[in-house]
Amino acid sequence: MGVINTMVSRPRLRIGTRGSALARWQAEWVAARLAEAGVDVELVPIVTRGDVQQQGPVESIGAQGVFTKEIQRALLENQVDLAVHSLKDLPTEPIAGLCLAAVPQRAPVCDALVSRDGTTLAQLPPSAVVGTGSLRRRAQLLYHRPDLQTREIRGNVDTRLGKVDAGDYDAIVLAEAGLRRLELADRITELLPLSISLPAVGQGALGLETRTDDEITRSALAALDDAASHAAVRAERAMLAMLEGGCLAPIAAWGRVEQDSLLLTGRVLDRDGTRRLQIALAGEPAAAEDLGRRVAEELIRQGAAELIRSGRQEAGRDASPVLRPLRQEGGD
Repeated sequence: MGVINTMVSRPRLRIGTRGSALARWQAEWVAARLAEAGVDVELVPIVTRGDVQQQGPVESIGAQGVFTKEIQRALLENQVDLAVHSLKDLPTEPIAGLCLAAVPQRAPVCDALVSRDGTTLAQLPPSAVVGTGSLRRRAQLLYHRPDLQTREIRGNVDTRLGKVDAGDYDAIVLAEAGLRRLELADRITELLPLSISLPAVGQGALGLETRTDDEITRSALAALDDAASHAAVRAERAMLAMLEGGCLAPIAAWGRVEQDSLLLTGRVLDRDGTRRLQIALAGEPAAAEDLGRRVAEELIRQGAAELIRSGRQEAGRDASPVLRPLRQEGGD
């Protein structure tokens, strides 16, 4: 009842969302939860640079925030009151006037292999072609199977599934969470073990972003926040921020709360998957950012800074179809 009363002064909460099927599912899910609490909501479609350039050259989309900046600008200009992000798309750099107000309970974090003929990763023949738009996935696949050919793939979930069905790829890798949200779990051939493919920072989680001074919206979102999920992604994002990996280095992380302890596993690879560094530490959920920084420091001691630096240099000079600067993650 308290949430309903706080919303009286504003007749409708405007939710900014991208127009893809997955983005709309996410926004509609949040809208439904708010409606259950008595909040009147409106979805406001916003076209981002990433959506416009889904079919363009990959080098033109290699920057961070291409799926979030336009929505954040709409927030700052008071055109919308809430942005629903795939948290793995949201850059870690803070934006003055905006805050990550809530993180609902996280969906599964695994990567999923979808193959044309039901072949698992271990069963794929030598030199099989695997499509991914993620440098993180590419490097981890090559670390496990250096014989594979990894090729870039663009477009939303349906477009990518269509490309593997058409025989353009022997298999592709997508997020399990997105496939389940779109009721496409039957397309999953295999969930890749975390020992092979650790998720992206924030994978499977939604980030609900608002204006810092918008107490009405922040109050409405409080009931949607899951403390364990929020602590896990805070740790992951703090790790990524300290590593300063951006979109040019294969960085993966998995935070989770187990028996009141926050565990964080961080992983950094070189772009070709020939070297892999990993560290796992535990801490208090209330000190999530500190845990993320400690994991980053240990990775740096192991040589992560060198891998990230060489990745940036390689990205700047390599123009081959396979090794162009891929997005760390992005879109669907």
